[in-house]
Formats: sequence, C-alpha cells, structure tokens
Amino acid sequence: MGGHSIEVRSDVVVKRYRSSGYDEPGREWRALRLLDEHDPGLAPAPVTAELAADPPTVVMSRLDGATVSGEITGKLVDALAEAVTGVQQAIPRRVLERVPPRAGHPVELLRLVRERAAAAEPDPAIAEAFRAASAWVARPALAEQLARPGTPVFGTGDGNIANYLWDGTKVRVIDFEYSGRSDRAFELAEVTEHIAVWENDPAGMTAVLERLELTAEEAARLTECRRLMALFWLLRARKEIRSAQADRMLALLEPG
Repeated sequence: MGGHSIEVRSDVVVKRYRSSGYDEPGREWRALRLLDEHDPGLAPAPVTAELAADPPTVVMSRLDGATVSGEITGKLVDALAEAVTGVQQAIPRRVLERVPPRAGHPVELLRLVRERAAAAEPDPAIAEAFRAASAWVARPALAEQLARPGTPVFGTGDGNIANYLWDGTKVRVIDFEYSGRSDRAFELAEVTEHIAVWENDPAGMTAVLERLELTAEEAARLTECRRLMALFWLLRARKEIRSAQADRMLALLEPG
C-alpha cells in the first residue's frame, strides 16, 4: 500500500506522501491530533499539515528512541503492551464512533487471501501448511464470523515492529497512514502476526500478548484473525523465511 518519504530534522519529522488512495495523509494527521489530545506523548505531536499540497505533507514532532529490535523481553514487554493498549484505548468511545474505519477490514482481507490462495502454486516445502490453511480459509462460516463486530478500538492499521520506538523506558508509536476505527482482535492480530515482528524475534510478540487481558469473545476472534494474518504473510513470504512462516501457520491452526 502506497509509500512516503521522510525528512528527519533536529526537532521535527517531515513526511511526504507518494500515495493518497487510502487518504494516508488525512488518516495520519487525524491520528496525530486525536492521540495528542487524549494521550499526549504516546505518538508524535502534530505540527502542521498541507493535505492538499503536491505531495501532501505532514510535519510532526521528532521522538526520542530507536526502532525496537532484538529480543522482546524484560521491561520492553511491559512497555510494548502499554503502548499497544494505549493507542487502542486512548480515544473515548463517543469520539471513536465518528472516526472513519481503518484501511482494510477482516472480511476484505479474507477475500484477498482466498483469491491469492486459490491462485498460488506453493513451494513443496510448505505444502502441508498450505493445504491446512486453504481448508481453513475456505470454511463458509468464516466470512460471517469475521463480519461480526468486535470490541471497538482505534487501530494503527500497520503492525510493523519498526513503528515502535523504544528509549529504554517507554515505547512510542509512529506511522498512522492506514489508521482508523477498528476492533481489538484484528488490531492485535495485525501486530502479533506481522512478518517483521517474527523476523525481529523468533518468539515474536508472544510475551506481549500474554500481558493483555481478553474476554472469551475477543480471544476467539483473535485466533481467527491471527490465522488470517498468518496466511496472508505465508502467501507473501520470501523463500528464505517461508518454512518458518509455515510452521507458525500450522501452530495457529492447531485446536485450542
């Protein structure tokens, strides 16, 4: 989806958008303003925006910290859990109801994954995982399950681990191009199953997820959303990581 260029200055970051098909500049600017109002410091502060410019531009404050990398252990686990939860729950429900849905929805992703799975010619090394995942994703009731509304939250729309900055004490969040109103299980699946998370740490965000309290309904929906995300990444995985992604797919398909 799209792209952008970044100019890092001493006190601000200038983001210029090469694509606006999903209203990326508008989504980012809205997210920065809302988070700055309701949980200042969790994300960059909004400075200025030229949404009608060519290219559209958003200027935001520059945050301390470096991209999360390496093992997700110790204090980082709690800080990530706090940041993930903070973004999702910062915006009051009455305000969130007026926020447009994030780019992408579980049912849309299901449709895309079904199409790609039907057209794919999988590597023999991942044949077992692909057969099992194809059988799961073809279930007629799955679309109905995913269409049911989950717990409403604000979603970043992007689970890339590079969007989390760690200064040794606190994690802050960047990149809201696809953000909007979403549901908790889908957003948690996005951040736990993103391929960059598993490439960073073979244990992924497992420890972070264990810090979060979910209702029985959220946990059941999360399982299906994680499977959906895992299959999406299995279909896109590079050859050198395809086997590991296949193993994760099979693990997620095991009965709970």
